[in-house]
Amino acid sequence: MKPFRTALALSALALLAACATQVSTSVQPAAPGFLFGLWHGFIFPVAWVFSLFVPDIAVYAVPNNGGWYDFGYFLGICVFGVGANRGGRVTRIVYRDRIVRERPGRVIDHE
Repeated sequence: MKPFRTALALSALALLAACATQVSTSVQPAAPGFLFGLWHGFIFPVAWVFSLFVPDIAVYAVPNNGGWYDFGYFLGICVFGVGANRGGRVTRIVYRDRIVRERPGRVIDHE
């Protein structure tokens, strides 16, 4: 029953997402495109902090050229910006299975 509910919820969400549109006045051909979206996504954390204190700074360019700006913005945040894994934390699994007995009752582990 749970997989059915999950599938039903995901399909309802997909149908509702298909209804989303962008205001036609906010899309202009000469406005910022993919590369500016990539840049704006990359500098999002800094722009967000500055936007709290300076009213002229925004984290998203409006008007923009539509889908390509959004795609660049998404890549800028998730791939190159704050969502990127910088390799700081690496998960390693270490198995200890070699045990050497020196004296009866005393165990020394070797890695």
